[in-house]
Amino acid sequence: MKSIDTRLLQVFDEIHKTKSVSSAAQALGLPQPAVSIALSKLRQHFGNPLFVRTTSGMVPTPLGTELIVPVRTALNAISTVIDFSTDFEPATAQRVFKLAMTDISQLILLPKLWERLRLTAPGLGIDVFPLSSETPQMLESGAVDLALGYVPELEAGFYQQRLFKQHFVCMVSKNHPRIQGKLTLKQYLQEDHAAIVSSGAAPKIIDETLHAMGKERRIALRIPHFLGASFVVELTDLLITIPQRLAEVLQGRGAYVIYPAPFAIPTYEVKQHWHERYHHDAASRWLRGVIADLLTDTETRGLKG
Repeated sequence: MKSIDTRLLQVFDEIHKTKSVSSAAQALGLPQPAVSIALSKLRQHFGNPLFVRTTSGMVPTPLGTELIVPVRTALNAISTVIDFSTDFEPATAQRVFKLAMTDISQLILLPKLWERLRLTAPGLGIDVFPLSSETPQMLESGAVDLALGYVPELEAGFYQQRLFKQHFVCMVSKNHPRIQGKLTLKQYLQEDHAAIVSSGAAPKIIDETLHAMGKERRIALRIPHFLGASFVVELTDLLITIPQRLAEVLQGRGAYVIYPAPFAIPTYEVKQHWHERYHHDAASRWLRGVIADLLTDTETRGLKG
């Protein structure tokens, strides 16, 4: 395929505008001989004079007239590419961010994030998806921008940033008939429990720790979300073991009592994860920065992804 220098197209455009080689040279900041040489190359390329001298100046031939629209289209496209900016202006941006997260992350993050967006980026929206076995593929395909939570299976092959450490506490109804003032390991094992079965990987830590101790809790209710289980606990004598930050959100919002876990449950790290395809995307970088600012604790602040 034959190629043509962009500067030749600029010469063509200016001669068409000004009807003069000398005026085109002045507009382009070039010596007149350089413009004449460029016109000669254009004529040779197209096998056509393109412009002829008349008393009214340089007038395009029929082919010259036919070429002006595609020439200007090409120049505009090239200008768009050259001037393309990867900067992200949150105040004027229009975009919907897609986030995969657990119900706990929704409770902890979304109110703060929404408030920040309304103040700094009113044109942005959020679509929330649950964490699932499909989350890695959704990150790879771009169906999801970020995944937040404790997701060990995403740590290999994905970028990640630690936001905060999380530990477990226990919650019972304020009117619990047997647990009042303190919670012992013996009481913990004797009580019926509400257990979370599908809100990320974190709940598995509880039973894995008990199994390592040779013990097992008595699970009477299995429920997919922490928030639903917490309201059930308020109105029953069930016990639930929940992440501490969720307890902070629920504190004062119901008839609950929060106790330290009566055995040592390992802490875990809540992170945000993203695929390489969005690592350099300016909008995604901005969003990751906002989330880190809202959630990162003092210990991990400064670990930027």
